[in-house]
Amino acid sequence: MQWNRRLACGLLSVVALVGCATMEEPKMMKEKSLYDRLGGKASITAVVDDFVARVAVDRRINRFFATTDIPSFKAKLVDQICEASGGPCKYTGRDMKTLHAGMGVSDGDFTALVEDLVATLDKFKVPEKEKTELLGVLGPMRKDIVTR
Repeated sequence: MQWNRRLACGLLSVVALVGCATMEEPKMMKEKSLYDRLGGKASITAVVDDFVARVAVDRRINRFFATTDIPSFKAKLVDQICEASGGPCKYTGRDMKTLHAGMGVSDGDFTALVEDLVATLDKFKVPEKEKTELLGVLGPMRKDIVTR
């Protein structure tokens, strides 16, 4: 009888520990990265393709990209967004301040670019949380891009 009582107590302890561990699991699970929530590199590439096409026809800002090597620009932009959102990519382009020096980008120009990006994100039905988080990651670049 004593042995059965010990066995029962032991089993109850194990069940209780497993139950507690299972209850704690959701709290301990780490939220997916923004990169993963955006759908990874393939989704980021699709967004960049649409975004660049949108900018190309936007008369407010397309002049800034008139002499740009578009395939190289797209690849670097994908890597930049991938890295900034927690993905495995590494951006190897120049820093934003150096890249935009002398271009004369105004606040209005930057706003137009952001509007084009938001329109693309809306087209792809990117959820509000991810859209806000992505814009929050990219937004601080404004100080290095806007020069007038």
